[in-house]
Parts: sequence; structure tokens; C-alpha cells
Amino acid sequence: MSRQCAITGKKRMIGNNVSHAKNRTKRTFLPNTRVLSFMSDILGRTFKLKVSSHGLRTINHKGGLDSYLINSKNGKLTDEAQKIKKTIFKAKPELLEMKKATAKKTGEAKPGRPVKKAEKKA
Repeated sequence: MSRQCAITGKKRMIGNNVSHAKNRTKRTFLPNTRVLSFMSDILGRTFKLKVSSHGLRTINHKGGLDSYLINSKNGKLTDEAQKIKKTIFKAKPELLEMKKATAKKTGEAKPGRPVKKAEKKA
């Protein structure tokens, strides 16, 4: 497995070591990843994910793995996290309907389509 966060998608970066004499040598910066088990309240089982410390704080801030995955866009998730999200929606299809209903109320645009701005009244 690569050193990539399953939540944020952070992966290694390439840069330079710079000495006092300004000599540059290539190096890699690795994310602070850990393999952690997360409990899904909806599915009632645990999932082992490789998560960075930033991803762990994000999950805790959003209120758990289920609520983070439900409210995040698929483009921001890795393939592994998208599979878990899909199984959550299969187990509870009413969550998907509720999410679509709130998207219509708030006027969120569909992916790939620009949002039309309301015209100002004169």
C-alpha cells in the first residue's frame, strides 16, 4: 500500500534538502499516516483505513466516519472511502433521498454545471 491518506488523499511530496552552502539534494516528504479502525454506526462494523493526522481530526470534527462520508463529495474521497460510502447508502437508502432533498432546497448545483447568479433588481 502507498502512504496515502484514505480520507484527505494526502500523499508523498518531493522536494529538496538545502544545506547551509545551498547545495540541493532530492528528498521526499511523507504524510503522517496511521492504520486505524473506524466504527460505522450505520453498518455496525469496523473499517481499517490508512489515515493521516489531519484526516483523523477532520473525521472527529465532522462527527464520525458515517457523517463525514455522507456529507463529503466523491471527488474528494479515495476509492476505498467511496466504496464505504456506497455501502452506507445501500444500507440506508433514505439517507440518499434526504441528501438529494436538501441539495434541492439549498440550490446546490450539479457537478460540472455552473451556478447561475441571481440578477440584481434595479
